[in-house]
Amino acid sequence: MEAGGLLDSFIYGACVVFTLGMFSAGLSDLRHMRMTRSVDNVQFLPFLTTEVNNLGWLSYGALKGDGILIVVNAVGAALQTLYILAYLHYCPRKAKVVQTKSTQCLSYPLTIATLLTSASWCLYGFQLRDPYIMVSNFPGIITSFIRFWLFWKYPQEQDRNYRLLQT
Repeated sequence: MEAGGLLDSFIYGACVVFTLGMFSAGLSDLRHMRMTRSVDNVQFLPFLTTEVNNLGWLSYGALKGDGILIVVNAVGAALQTLYILAYLHYCPRKAKVVQTKSTQCLSYPLTIATLLTSASWCLYGFQLRDPYIMVSNFPGIITSFIRFWLFWKYPQEQDRNYRLLQT
């Protein structure tokens, strides 16, 4: 196998793995909502924006005939729909990061997954020389860095009970 083909396979694989990992990161939020019967510390906006993103990319994948885009975004759209329905079922109100000066409702693993996913899809678009893929995934990189900044500015406080267990 030539070096370019190996690199392409690696990038395609990274896109699929990171994307499916990012979509499944919401499963922990789903479990939390079901167990607590509330949306305590779960943010709605990432579910909504990812759903819209999935539907757009699913359409683009279908137009282009790109099987990777179709499969990954069909799975993502199905999962995001599930997360949104659960959130709407359990949601009495919404929390705001800047107003509360707390990042407790943000998911650090989801932020990392979003950065890795967006960066891998940008590389995928670069390999294909497809500016639509590159440009549309760039905001995911930017928003991830904004969330990292929010985590730095408003660090999460450890659970008091967890701290007691550590001592």
